[in-house]
Amino acid sequence: MKKIIIGLLAILLFNINSIAQEKNETSIAFYNLENLFDTIDSNAKGDFDWTPGGNKIWNTERYTKKLKNLASVIEKLDGDENLPGPDLLGFCEVENRSVVEDLIKTSPIDKANYGIVHYEGSDKRGIDVGLLYRKDNFEVTHSKSYKLIFEGEDYHTREQLMVTGKLFGEKVNIIVNHWPSRRGGPEKSEYRRVHAAKLTKSIADSIKNADPKAKIIIMGDFNDDPINKSISEVLGATSDEKALKKAGFYNPLAKKLTKTEGSLCYRDIWYLFDQILITPNMISGKGIQYNSAQLFNDESIQV
Repeated sequence: MKKIIIGLLAILLFNINSIAQEKNETSIAFYNLENLFDTIDSNAKGDFDWTPGGNKIWNTERYTKKLKNLASVIEKLDGDENLPGPDLLGFCEVENRSVVEDLIKTSPIDKANYGIVHYEGSDKRGIDVGLLYRKDNFEVTHSKSYKLIFEGEDYHTREQLMVTGKLFGEKVNIIVNHWPSRRGGPEKSEYRRVHAAKLTKSIADSIKNADPKAKIIIMGDFNDDPINKSISEVLGATSDEKALKKAGFYNPLAKKLTKTEGSLCYRDIWYLFDQILITPNMISGKGIQYNSAQLFNDESIQV
């Protein structure tokens, strides 16, 4: 029996409460680009399957088609006629910076003026995380890649990316993740995602220690649901706005997980692995404030 996997994208919309800005809304999204490899064999990464002679028969025609499909999806994630796509887009599962450069040169997002934050990682599959940002609306002031280390294990997974910058002039911090998979079973592999969550929390805590009022956005493919220990306990994320005083983060997409909706459907069961978390100070007050959350679904997303 063939296993069917359906993916959706996580999107948050924010209000910009500033009379200095003509634009009064901004969108932030996360997108798992699902094995965006080029067609060149990089021996160090063991990516021969993703070449014309490999099992995937991954040639220029197929690579170009994937880029066009991805660009078409990104265009629809908010934006307007002249500036397609979100202002910030976290992503995962890219082979290198070169494929991301090819992506942002692809119509219809080639006019979006996207910049890239990416670090080459040590994942055993050769895939990395990164961030696209619209240069007109976001200025990067600092970025750093954090390696997730498992002492005593020969296990290499994705680094976590932290980017600090000014979104419409206001300082925000973004942490992009792609946590370890559930290979071997969700229970047996849980400790790895809990360990990843502890690293994420450590990064966030260091930001908060330097600035208690810091606005932090944590996004990614966590390979865990909102109710799992890594998200609900380690990060202290909740979807209950009444409990935010004691919570570490607000998880606006958590309520989207039902028996018929999520970000991933596998063997007729829905999961919500793709999530975006925000600090409680982004719910109300001045500056950039949370407006709404949605899961994006489109036929072109299946690439």
